[in-house]
Amino acid sequence: MSEIRWKQRFENFENAFNKLKMVIEAYKKDTLDEIYQMAMIQAFEFTYELGWKTMKDFLKHEGIRVNTPRETIKQAFANEVIVDGQVWIDMLEDRNLMSHTYSEKNAIIAIDHIINNYVLSIEQVYNYFKERL
Repeated sequence: MSEIRWKQRFENFENAFNKLKMVIEAYKKDTLDEIYQMAMIQAFEFTYELGWKTMKDFLKHEGIRVNTPRETIKQAFANEVIVDGQVWIDMLEDRNLMSHTYSEKNAIIAIDHIINNYVLSIEQVYNYFKERL
């Protein structure tokens, strides 16, 4: 059952990641469009949530129990699911900041992080799971 669960979660993660990439491309064509900015932050939040939950389900399938995002990230790093654990911790902090307090200044910083750091780390995890399907 746990094998099926992580694969089902991965499908949702894959869909969210593809939407995030689409929004990033649209944003790059019009960086002043606030709708693209908001859409990117929302797509990132969905992708991040599904990413760490896919890791959690995969680790469970491997016989490792974790509960929180931080615990999952640390264990996924220890098990070489993710290459850069600190980037995932940074994602967690940005995601929490954006979901609890919206400010334009924080949004611009988060967008910069998403485009220049986070999408590469998300893609690494995506490729890790894609190879295991």
